Amino acid sequence: MLFRSSHFSIPLDAVDPAGGVRTTSGMAEVDRVLGGGIMRGSSVLIGGEPGIGKSTLLLQIAAKAGIRGRILYVSGEESAAHLRLRADRLGIRREGLEVLCSGNLPEVLTTLDRVKPVLFVVDSLQTLVAPDAGVVPGTPNQVKYCALELADWAREHGSACFLVAHITKEGLIAGPKAAEHTVDVVLMFEQSETDVRFLRSTKNRFGSTDEIGLFTMTGQGLVELADPSSVFMVRRTGPTPAGAAVAVTWEGTRSLLVEIQALVVPGKASLSRVYSDRIEAARVARVAAVLEKHVGIRLSDHDIYVNVAGGMRLAEPGIDLALAAALFSARTGLPLPAG
Repeated sequence: MLFRSSHFSIPLDAVDPAGGVRTTSGMAEVDRVLGGGIMRGSSVLIGGEPGIGKSTLLLQIAAKAGIRGRILYVSGEESAAHLRLRADRLGIRREGLEVLCSGNLPEVLTTLDRVKPVLFVVDSLQTLVAPDAGVVPGTPNQVKYCALELADWAREHGSACFLVAHITKEGLIAGPKAAEHTVDVVLMFEQSETDVRFLRSTKNRFGSTDEIGLFTMTGQGLVELADPSSVFMVRRTGPTPAGAAVAVTWEGTRSLLVEIQALVVPGKASLSRVYSDRIEAARVARVAAVLEKHVGIRLSDHDIYVNVAGGMRLAEPGIDLALAAALFSARTGLPLPAG
């Protein structure tokens, strides 16, 4: 059934709600971030650093998705032989999974009309060329035009599509914001200093943007992280050192225990700075200012270093108490009480 079979308006009561049924991606962590599974007729844009595992993740989804019908994997960056080698390494076997290696948008749309997949992947959006939008791939006009055409095809045919996107050196989706407005879901795939991968949603028309998916990369591909505390908590045999505090953070529908680590040292030449990647530096400075004002410990002439075990970015307001405790402990040299 087409999602937009005509150009005439219809009563809202006449719309079949079955069109909004979700199907599993075959990976619980992906389903969590998507809001419960893959929505028919939806378009998902996923960005991340080169080599982080975007293609591996989407090849695994294509193979494991609990959806019946043909699935098409379109690659403008790799050959069919390279995709077969990766599939063999990952142990992927699925009947109905087809491959098209092309960066020509009209050819891709023709293949979609012929195959009529229930799910298709395009890797990547920046390699596609639409003659109507110019001759150079990756330009803002090309990215916007190709994203709109593919998202429209998915909506009209009730198919789910995943579009891989490059990112800029600032970590943002490369290309115009119009591409992000066009799709239904925008996901960011990130990596910590360890081997943990984080899948986050920055836009989701069908669910929350507070959920996070956790994975580790292995020789057999991406594996869902069953025990997050094994990564975000430091296992020690001795006493807890000064400057370490455990925070409970709420990520979507689950709580995680993470360790915040702080180091406070005298500043050089009366200049103090805050070094913090995983917690916003301005937030660390505000908590330090509150401690200096109300607790009476001097931090304004000290350099402050803050880290989160496992490399997870924290934004929830509930971690402020643990952050304050870690800063106080680091400044005074007094470890926090056990437990």
